[in-house]
Amino acid sequence: MIQKELIVNGIPRKLYVNAKDSLAKVLRNQLCLLGLKLGCESGQCGACSVIMDGKVIRSCITKMSRVKDGANIVTIEGIGSAEHLHPLQLAWMVHGAAQCGFCTSGFIVSAKALLDENDHPSRQDVRDWFQKHHNICRCTGYKPLVDAVMDAARVIRGEMTREELTYKIPEDGSVWGTSIPRPSALPKVTGTWNFGADVGLSLPDGTLQLALVQANVSHAEILSIDTSEAEAMEGVFKVITHKDIKGKNRINGLAFPENKGDGFDRPILCDEKVFQFGDAIAIVCADTEEQAKAAAKAVKVDLKPLPEYMSAPEAMADDAMEIHPGTPNVYYVTKAVKGEDTGPIFHKADAVVEDDFYVGRQPHMPIEPDVGFAYTNDEGKLVIHSKSIAIHAHHFMIAEGLGIDAGDLVLVQNNTGGTFGYKFSPTNEGLLGAAAMATGRPVFLRYSYYQQMTYTGKRSPFFTHLRMAATKEGKILALESDWTVDHGPYSEFGDLLTLRGSQFIGAGYAIPSIRGEGRTVCTNHAWGSAFRGYGAPEVEFPWEVLMDEMAEKLGMDPLEFRFRNVYRKGDTTPTGQDPEVYSLPEMIDILRPRYKEALKQAKAASTDTVKRGVGVSVGVYGCGLDGPDSSEAWIELTGEGKVLLGDSWEDHGQGADIGALGTAHEALRPLGIALEDIDRVSCDTSMTPNSGPAGGSRSQVLTGNAIRVACENLIKGMTKEDGSFRTYEEMKAEGLPLRYEGKWVAPCKACDENSQGSPFCCYMYGLFMAQVAVDTTTGKTTVEKMTMVADVGKINNKLVVDGQLYGGLAQGIGLALSEDYEDIKRHSTMKGAGIPEIRDIPDDIELIYVESPRPDGPFGASGTGELPLASPHAAIINGIYNACGVRITHLPARPEKVLKGLQAL
Repeated sequence: MIQKELIVNGIPRKLYVNAKDSLAKVLRNQLCLLGLKLGCESGQCGACSVIMDGKVIRSCITKMSRVKDGANIVTIEGIGSAEHLHPLQLAWMVHGAAQCGFCTSGFIVSAKALLDENDHPSRQDVRDWFQKHHNICRCTGYKPLVDAVMDAARVIRGEMTREELTYKIPEDGSVWGTSIPRPSALPKVTGTWNFGADVGLSLPDGTLQLALVQANVSHAEILSIDTSEAEAMEGVFKVITHKDIKGKNRINGLAFPENKGDGFDRPILCDEKVFQFGDAIAIVCADTEEQAKAAAKAVKVDLKPLPEYMSAPEAMADDAMEIHPGTPNVYYVTKAVKGEDTGPIFHKADAVVEDDFYVGRQPHMPIEPDVGFAYTNDEGKLVIHSKSIAIHAHHFMIAEGLGIDAGDLVLVQNNTGGTFGYKFSPTNEGLLGAAAMATGRPVFLRYSYYQQMTYTGKRSPFFTHLRMAATKEGKILALESDWTVDHGPYSEFGDLLTLRGSQFIGAGYAIPSIRGEGRTVCTNHAWGSAFRGYGAPEVEFPWEVLMDEMAEKLGMDPLEFRFRNVYRKGDTTPTGQDPEVYSLPEMIDILRPRYKEALKQAKAASTDTVKRGVGVSVGVYGCGLDGPDSSEAWIELTGEGKVLLGDSWEDHGQGADIGALGTAHEALRPLGIALEDIDRVSCDTSMTPNSGPAGGSRSQVLTGNAIRVACENLIKGMTKEDGSFRTYEEMKAEGLPLRYEGKWVAPCKACDENSQGSPFCCYMYGLFMAQVAVDTTTGKTTVEKMTMVADVGKINNKLVVDGQLYGGLAQGIGLALSEDYEDIKRHSTMKGAGIPEIRDIPDDIELIYVESPRPDGPFGASGTGELPLASPHAAIINGIYNACGVRITHLPARPEKVLKGLQAL
């Protein structure tokens, strides 16, 4: 232990610290400065940024032994408060730059140091600064962050006042369709928005810290587990194995009836076998995290290696063993059958193209690692707090495995750093529940970033073969498809994901005849979980690249070929459904002049070594969980002109707070209730109804409608015979209910055995254009501009929708060019897995909206979140071909692949 005297946020501090501890740990644990966040803990993400003696440093990799006495340290808490915001904090709110908010403090601190040094930066100066200081954001696409810094600099220079920068509610009090900052923006920009790890530091004495004993192989039989040495170590309370779990010790994967397995294939703690690298075998419960981790290394697990099937083709081989004995490795098959038989059509068609494609194991890479805690409350109920974006579904999925009555289990969502879908699956919930039940004590578990990468789900790779027939005039006649889904070892939602292939291959286009087959395959690589776009990025990529191949064969412009075939009245989707709107021709008309100009610019700017090109693609996604999906909410009149909204619209950065409140405010306009008079309780299964998961871009449509219905029911209850409204006191005096329920069921029909049906009442439509540059000496591709024309219906909150599109486009660039989780050793860090940095995402991103009101959407709204990742990567890949003639069909298009293609020309 050493003594340090520091000045922290202007206050002298005398500290006694361990020399090897990081500055981040000391600031958080000893000074309770929780604004700085711990993400990667390896200096790659910048969430822990602080200013020390005027310089930005990453406090997670700064050991206390290197911190000088007298060092002047500034954290987010020293930059501004809710009552006295720094211009950066105000600008961050106004520009929607805080989405999930986990990286926000690090960025604002970093930007503060920039503006202290240079109060007149260019946009490139800001981008270079964030690149230099390793500030990474997974949510925003970076553009709003640069916008915020530029406006903050204007305020500091006196060119703009705070009042001019501050958002102002329109005179009519409207919120719907505006750019009002989300309510959570203020605590996020001031560092007071506590995430799971922050709450963990405030848990009471007696809380046990957990560490996992995990498999370091991908497939093995468990011969024995010896915990004796670990349990004898200092501070260890108990080591939990499968023998300590009272229930089935399996997650309920909610399998389709047609699934050849029962869905109960993922153990909470492995008992007989290890199915993937990182599988949890035991949980060490100790007084401190250090003690728990040390003891975890002492648990001895004797394993018998088994063949490791790390891809779908390997697991489908004739000699492959069944990974789950009794269930074939190919455990679900779906068909796509629409219109006439395709065979004769292909035989007579003027033009036929076909190709093979691969979209890989994209990792989600939120900046916040998985975290949670659990305890037994005073009512004797087990309460689990986590990053779940499906609290009611997860409640059902883990109760039987834990062996607990559903009524004795409560799930609560913590303030959550982005998940991008992986938390659609339970991850740590079962582990936390098992530990709390086995010990009778509160428990806390925070994954390291290595655990985040190795023990959470990934996008499931798709191997796809497509064949298209068309007339010489450019009309698509038929589609044949075959797709294989590598879903890892656990089946949950794998059948649903595979069904997405039949729903979205060819989506957006009039295709009279379709024949296809898809299958889900069990392998020993990372388990497949939902990822933004959920099926669309995997199958719309091959289709949109094939569209370019057909356009080339016909001698047509790729955009005009698309224009000739997109939905118009009388056309139907691949599932035989009538589209709810027909906006794609209008969207192409809007893009066309920009596209022609971009082609001219690319040709003019190309050189011998740098070739520029333009690519386009169409993207479509549905809103919902297929068929008659439903959601619930309630609204309660609470007096003094206020109401309380109850819902389980989970927020993982996408803006559930303003989504729910904006919808309620619009529905309650007849009552004249101000936004600030709508309070909200959310995401606690003991208090809030089953609104369904925050996935599949369903929440604005499904939960938005449930909120609308609840509000309309309240208004009806308050309405007098003369059309005026009762007051709170009058409602009570007349004995009328103060709380009103709202439930809404989508008017849809699930797909049949041929994938025909009306699975979604609302869709989202996007048109993407990528302008790229390819360095022919290295093969490196740079995206110089992205343009997106989007129809997401009527917009609830433009800041939120803009942010979703920016962030989704950035992830599409990563999927196209760098992101992968194939090699467990190389790809288990952010940098190794190819997370895009600010230099990889263009500052030039143009968003254009076509707001076609949805008949079934609340106030005309559709969803948003999945659309921007539906197919931007296809536009980028098509741009590479347009630039240099190299067609990439196996993602990501890393420089070596492009260079190899160039050398083969």
